[in-house]
Amino acid sequence: MTALPLPQHSDRFSNGTPGTAESFSSQSTPTEITPVRTLKELVARLHREQQNVNELLSSLGFALRSFKNLNQFLELTPLVASRVTDADGGAMVLFKPNGQVRFQRLHCQEGRQCQDIRQALETATRQVSIQPLNSMERMPKNLLKSYIANLDYQVSNFLGPQVQVFGTAILVNNVERGRLYVFSHNPNYHWTPTRQKLMRLVADQTAVAIANDELAVSLREKERLDRELEIGAEIQVRLLPRKCPKIPGVDVAAHCQTANRVGGDYYDFIPSNFDQRESPPTAASNGLTPQETDENWSIVIGDVMGKGVPAGLIMTMTRGMLRAEVLNRHSPAKILEHLNRVMYADLETSNRFVTLFYSEYDPATRILSYSNAAHHPPLLWQAATRSIQQLDTLGMLIGLDADTRYFEAQVQLQPGDTIVYYTDGLTDAANQKGDRFDEENLQKAFEWACQNYNSSQAILDYIFEQVQDFVGPGSHNVDDMTLVVMQVQSSPEENCNDVS
Repeated sequence: MTALPLPQHSDRFSNGTPGTAESFSSQSTPTEITPVRTLKELVARLHREQQNVNELLSSLGFALRSFKNLNQFLELTPLVASRVTDADGGAMVLFKPNGQVRFQRLHCQEGRQCQDIRQALETATRQVSIQPLNSMERMPKNLLKSYIANLDYQVSNFLGPQVQVFGTAILVNNVERGRLYVFSHNPNYHWTPTRQKLMRLVADQTAVAIANDELAVSLREKERLDRELEIGAEIQVRLLPRKCPKIPGVDVAAHCQTANRVGGDYYDFIPSNFDQRESPPTAASNGLTPQETDENWSIVIGDVMGKGVPAGLIMTMTRGMLRAEVLNRHSPAKILEHLNRVMYADLETSNRFVTLFYSEYDPATRILSYSNAAHHPPLLWQAATRSIQQLDTLGMLIGLDADTRYFEAQVQLQPGDTIVYYTDGLTDAANQKGDRFDEENLQKAFEWACQNYNSSQAILDYIFEQVQDFVGPGSHNVDDMTLVVMQVQSSPEENCNDVS
């Protein structure tokens, strides 16, 4: 609480105020006024003043609850401050986030004197605002104290010696966000402890109003961002395959479970001639639908380092660039090489990278060609040997080195063979003890599912169930989890040969 300056005279709240028996004796006859009557009048007057103060503070509290507009509330603050302290007027200045002073509100009796006060306050705040400042929150305490003292001095100086001015801080979260002043031209005006408390109360209610308004603004901004995230999530979901394609001789299932509304996991099924699928002449001439032709299919899974919106944007960029590369009909290794060179310039400055496993399946030969860019190697269950092997090749992260060389390999698949593509969200899933699900548990779950289920969807569901049971009920995954399961089916001819 800062007082500028404190007068030495007493007012009606101090001792010696007119109203005692001695002060009235010189003006009235002893038979008209008695000490008892004088005391009763003083008590009644104090009671009326207290009642007026209570009504003013109640009105301010009602405004705090009712007004939706902060400016409406701030209009009342100098008025109530001046009334409850019995001053001639009140003024309020607020600090901008950068520390600059903004003259906000003034209450005084209209007239030439009020215009002079307004001009003096505007001049004082401009005088302080020309100083180079940083954020009030970052300002050292000693410098902040000097800054506030200078503001009080400038206000008192420009108002002049004939005006007494008193100020108090408007504190929001223990950070001074402004100053509330009252002023009086009465030389007998005294800045009593009672007036100081009332002034402090008005300042605190003003701080609550400011904090509530900022909270409402933040809430609206959060709602806007939430809506944008919902739109981003909707777009991302639409970019992922809406349903698994019907690849001849293959049963496919896939699912992506994001940790946030926007995720960084990516999987895709890309037909080798997807740019011609609007009007495929070969399929139409044979009376076949596009999904019944024996075209090659690219099966891709990837993971952007990080989560949330940045990872989702990079995932979207990766999808578009990869689909453009597939149109060139290059080998898997060459496609990753081209993709890495194109994305390197963008990812280098973002400090984010992409792991990607790209494979291409030929339904006619059942050969899967693949190349790996540092992604977790998919697991292959070979039905004939009832064993599991990893599908992996050498290759660095996408976006790490523009000159990275990628390698590729092939595997001949047989009926009953099953491949699971996955992201590290599954193997990194942790229980309450902090233990990871890890690759060993994933391999065991995959092996058991292949031995007991005959569909890709059942295998996928079982693996997700095992991960959830391991993590525990009510736990939320901290990373995106994606699974793609592909199982080779027997052809009709092979089924007939088995029966014969």
